[in-house]
Amino acid sequence: MHLFHRTESENLLPYDGVLLYIPDFIPRVEADQLFLSLLDGIEWKKDEAILYGKHITTKRSVAWYAEKGFSYRYSGTTKTALPWSPLLLELKTKVELASKEKFNSCLLNLYHDGSEGMAWHSDDETSLLPNSTIASVSFGAERIFRYKHKKTEEKVELQLEHGSLLLMKDVIQRHWLHSLPKAMKVKRPRINLTFRQFGLI
Repeated sequence: MHLFHRTESENLLPYDGVLLYIPDFIPRVEADQLFLSLLDGIEWKKDEAILYGKHITTKRSVAWYAEKGFSYRYSGTTKTALPWSPLLLELKTKVELASKEKFNSCLLNLYHDGSEGMAWHSDDETSLLPNSTIASVSFGAERIFRYKHKKTEEKVELQLEHGSLLLMKDVIQRHWLHSLPKAMKVKRPRINLTFRQFGLI
């Protein structure tokens, strides 16, 4: 197990992909304001999926924004994007300048407290551009984020801080799973924005 705290601008993975972390991407005062604006200004809804033939509604809330209001399917359900808000466009520009990448959509997650998390998975939907970069911005409660190699099961974890930026690049989704484990001691909400490159827009 590799544990990283405030390492930045170097690859945190030992092989098969690139993972970069910038802890102070957005200054704390600005991050505090953005957190409140996102909490109140985003059209949050419970996520839905079909798993093993059963309709599941998650505890966490989600929202999806993009350049055009298009739809795509995953986990047996259809998602339709909302048009960009001015705040999300401002954040997208910041992320694009820092990452030197372009993004055409953003999936947002709201975890109300540490009882909500995300199981092991890869962001490898066929509608995403192959090996494209995913940029993840975190606001609110700090949470542990874990990676596990699909073959070797080697693990890497880091603490995602308020106002931080995480970049998943290259072949990482092909070789690594990631998860947000539950943390029952965490009582505050966390908002996560993942800027993505869909090939359907």
